[in-house]
Amino acid sequence: MKRLAYPTLLAAFVLCILLPMAFHGLWIPDESRNAQISQSMLQSGDWVSPHLLGLRYFEKPTGGYWLTAASQAVFGQNLFGVRAGSALVTALSTLLVILVARRLWNDPRRTWAAGLLYLSFGLIAGQAGYANLDPQFTFCVNLSLGALWFAFDASTTRGRFAAWSLLGAACSFGFMTKGFLAFLLPVIVGLPYALLQKRFGELLRYGPLAVLVAVLVAAPWVLLIHAREPDFWDFFFWNEHIRRFAAEDAQHGRPIWFFVPLLFASAMPWAVLIIPALRNAIQGWRDSKLLFLLLWFVMPFLFFSLAKGKLPTYIMPCFAPLALLMADAIGRALQQRKLIALKLNGALNLLLGSSALAGLLFMQARHPQYHDELPSVLMIALVCIVWLLSGLLQLLRPTRYWAAPAFAAWLLVALVPNAMPNKMVNSKMPDQFIAEHLDQLKEARSLLSNDLGAATALAWRTRRSDITLFNTEGELKFGLGYPEGQGRSIAPEGIHAWIARARAEGPIGVIMRVNSASDEAELAMLPSDAISYRQNHLVVLLIPQATP
Repeated sequence: MKRLAYPTLLAAFVLCILLPMAFHGLWIPDESRNAQISQSMLQSGDWVSPHLLGLRYFEKPTGGYWLTAASQAVFGQNLFGVRAGSALVTALSTLLVILVARRLWNDPRRTWAAGLLYLSFGLIAGQAGYANLDPQFTFCVNLSLGALWFAFDASTTRGRFAAWSLLGAACSFGFMTKGFLAFLLPVIVGLPYALLQKRFGELLRYGPLAVLVAVLVAAPWVLLIHAREPDFWDFFFWNEHIRRFAAEDAQHGRPIWFFVPLLFASAMPWAVLIIPALRNAIQGWRDSKLLFLLLWFVMPFLFFSLAKGKLPTYIMPCFAPLALLMADAIGRALQQRKLIALKLNGALNLLLGSSALAGLLFMQARHPQYHDELPSVLMIALVCIVWLLSGLLQLLRPTRYWAAPAFAAWLLVALVPNAMPNKMVNSKMPDQFIAEHLDQLKEARSLLSNDLGAATALAWRTRRSDITLFNTEGELKFGLGYPEGQGRSIAPEGIHAWIARARAEGPIGVIMRVNSASDEAELAMLPSDAISYRQNHLVVLLIPQATP
């Protein structure tokens, strides 16, 4: 079995994360946005300034889109190509966790357990096949804090120089992915660690090296974006950092305790093990290894909790130290035969799997979400059955089958995105419906959409950025303020005049998301002679060219 340990991780990654990515549509708004921005980089050759639908988009730096653009260049502008970058950095984060675990304990069981735990956390595994910036940023943070531990643990001057330099480079890449937070996180972990370990002098000696490397790596892009887009830093710093952290009207505002229950949900199928993992770290904080891991987990978690704006993916950088602490807790439990936490974790998974299966059957009997979609129902049922069986194995035989829940998590990640009800697919993955009518939409002279997510999906599928927005602006409000944004967003009172002008030039392709009465009213404003296709909340209209 020991010889199969790492091949099992590799097989799970390939079969359950890598392969399924190509078989379900892009979730809006994040995946379609990132796909379209990176696609525009390939088309325009502009790798300095991010553009969404041909408009300036300054909510994130450019570096976060480079990997997605590169993966589309290598694998093609398709579903796999869009998501391959996220899968790659998740694999690298898993490898980093394994390397740190081996350095910490030099124990094969703990080392493998850390990698398995990290790759099977629900949030981590789920985001691995999702074209978002969070897996990339998480890898940069993991690399910077892993390098920080290697720097403190190094026994040679050469090793210290290499680790501190790697720390600086990782911070720089994180900064170019999501911003200044990449510089802050190593500071709020490293500073208290150095003070508690009485190694502040070491921090002063080698810290400047990390800062120098970070500046040298980031400087070319920082100077280029400033020269090309003077407004970038003002908008990005104040709107995406200060306002999001401290403003009362911050986007995605959540209470301070928001991440506490989310942590347990995101750590499934290992939620119960959070308690012994943190308890052991708190009790053994005088051990330099446990202290560092504890700070690595606690300080980012507290920081993100204090921020006004919160999204579930913000705490992804907390899961590498959590996996390491859990691996240590599992190692101790198996060595000391104290198996109560493992049994409780198995019982919880058994309960959740059973409840989910019962809920699925009840829902289909009383309020069916699936209609003539038996394969999808069977896939969901299979996930529930495997989940409850894995919990049962962990409950009854914790020493032998403690790792069983990982397979349930991987199966969930592999099957559930491809087994969503059709009405959810049509609403949240509009590129699939667009693909069915792609040839007709490509022939359109003008393209129109009333939803930013659908518009970016349409742009990515048609490989065009000139989508006109109907009564919506959203996160493009800033870009629409520039000269090239004039006329790109049409208010309801101006839609008839716009259609008349556009029809005179050629046919119009329209993708509408219709989720409310106001959306139905907007749909009713469009020409009655259009060819219409509708699936649940999505409507494709093909408006013919006006006759002379």
